Amino acid sequence: MHRSIWLVLVLLVFSGSAKAQSSPSLKDAYQGCFRVGAALNSAQFTGQDQLEDAIIKTQFNSITPENVLKWGVIHPRPDSYDFTLADKYVQFGDQNQMFIIGHNLVWHSQTPKWVFEDANGKPLTRDVLLLRMRDHINTVVGRYKGRIKGWDVVNEALNEDGSLRQSPWLKIIGEDYIEQAFRFAHEADPEAQLYYNDYSLENEAKRKGALQLVKKLQENSVPLYGVGLQDHVSLDSPTTEQIDSTINEFGKLGLKVMITELDVDVLPWPAKEQIADVSLRAEADPKLNPYPNGLPEAVQRALAKRYADLFATYANHCGLVTRVTFWGVADKDSWKNDWPIKGRTNYPLLFDRQTKPKPAYDAVIHEASIRLPSATR
Repeated sequence: MHRSIWLVLVLLVFSGSAKAQSSPSLKDAYQGCFRVGAALNSAQFTGQDQLEDAIIKTQFNSITPENVLKWGVIHPRPDSYDFTLADKYVQFGDQNQMFIIGHNLVWHSQTPKWVFEDANGKPLTRDVLLLRMRDHINTVVGRYKGRIKGWDVVNEALNEDGSLRQSPWLKIIGEDYIEQAFRFAHEADPEAQLYYNDYSLENEAKRKGALQLVKKLQENSVPLYGVGLQDHVSLDSPTTEQIDSTINEFGKLGLKVMITELDVDVLPWPAKEQIADVSLRAEADPKLNPYPNGLPEAVQRALAKRYADLFATYANHCGLVTRVTFWGVADKDSWKNDWPIKGRTNYPLLFDRQTKPKPAYDAVIHEASIRLPSATR
């Protein structure tokens, strides 16, 4: 049956309610192709949110922390680490036999100012900042050696034109800060998979810059396992053709590809360029928040089709794409509700605000039955 016909039928028959109870889980549907994961907040992995806790255990076999392993949370002061929530996150993954991801080690955002400054507030020297980076990576990665299986070592180091972002890491250490971060992580856990992670790599200029970066790392024998494509996408951009070609380009370099932060924005975009830079802010406007009381059926259909097309693209690369991780579990907790405009109501995930599966969930499961029929039996 043609995919568009099937989508219309499923929406009419089930009126927006999915058959999660009788369907295979997401992780089972794509077993043998790639892992399916979710980014977790602390309420989910500490048991405070029982509904989403149950979804996570049923649907996913890989987890990523939204915030608890970022520098500002785990290492807030020079001589003080706080592993309270990070330990609980890793324990949750261990108890549920999940592939645990560490996110992230080196990033320009959510890193305290003290990391880059001396006691007088002046920029550190290259050597001192490298020592500070190494201490942090050795301490954090070393603590979870053999338990956290993969690390986003460097996150979002590129500008939209493919050039290196002028972060404090670059300004103080120089271009080799990325190489050094990977070497420190490998030193701390030689068995862990190490990734470079970024958004908008489907855009030609940025992808070209990322490919050049990766090639340089490979030429210098840097232990890079794969590249994370964040895929914070909209209903129509980037195209599946762009995503497909991006996966192929990194695959040609002998790298694995992870879809690391998947969600689909259904709201009007407030800026000229659609990017996932967390620093972006826009003015509130009712026109940019058109669905405060629920998603219209036509948009539900569009969201289901978009997710079906995305997973068809990912499934065409079984083995090259090793993991697809949603950035969140249910709509109510998505960062898209407050970014880049505070208070918007967005619907970017497979589970709604009541944690019920949406038609998009069925579309993703159905896509597996087409592409991977043996996995869904």
